[in-house]
Amino acid sequence: MRTRTSVLATAHIVALAGLLLVSGCGPERQSGPAGGAASRPSPSATSPTAVAAAPLSAAQLKSLVFKVGEVPQDRGPLEAREPRPDAEGRTPRPVSVPACRPLVDVRDSEDAHARVHQIFNWKKNIMGGASLLASYEGDRAQRRFAELRKALADCRSYEGEGYAGKFEVTVEEEKPPAVGDEAIAFRETILVGADMGGFRSEQFTVVRTGGALAVFSELSVGSELSFPAELIARQVDRLRNAQRP
Repeated sequence: MRTRTSVLATAHIVALAGLLLVSGCGPERQSGPAGGAASRPSPSATSPTAVAAAPLSAAQLKSLVFKVGEVPQDRGPLEAREPRPDAEGRTPRPVSVPACRPLVDVRDSEDAHARVHQIFNWKKNIMGGASLLASYEGDRAQRRFAELRKALADCRSYEGEGYAGKFEVTVEEEKPPAVGDEAIAFRETILVGADMGGFRSEQFTVVRTGGALAVFSELSVGSELSFPAELIARQVDRLRNAQRP
């Protein structure tokens, strides 16, 4: 089991930022279980969420994110934003293994009807975190999730390219929380120099609730952290309630 390291110097954090695919997140550190779990739906505590006649709008999604004072683990400010107009239609990140593409694309969900990002600045994890709420028309959320499940079964590693150049990612499946209509979780690891923690770990949890997806990520260096299940459950519950008739 990898040991946790001390907070990196600012210069090392800047260097590691060049490797980021997306921001991570995470308050109360919870180490995720080892990869290798069977790919299967994660049962919800409630009945499946009916797909709404109309997908949630960006304004509706923004009303569902966490507000100031609701997340004591966050140092603030808690901000939610829609994607920048200049980010639309940009060239997808290069991925060497096509089977891994859905795992990368879901972090932005550019094919969604509407989407809202939220950034977290944790008190105990300087690397920070993020969540994404995305709504889809018709059965597109279900189809998107089926693509994710297949990708997670097939993808073990891939090469990509970031601001600091090329990198190699190892992908491991983890046990997802029992929330929403179905959920998956996986961790991506990139090896870095010993002076920068030895490895960069980013854990992702993707939950489908009705016609919407929620993507949570937790980024760490030199340790394996996971987005807290309690916050995931609260956010997914809001997403479910918003789609009820």
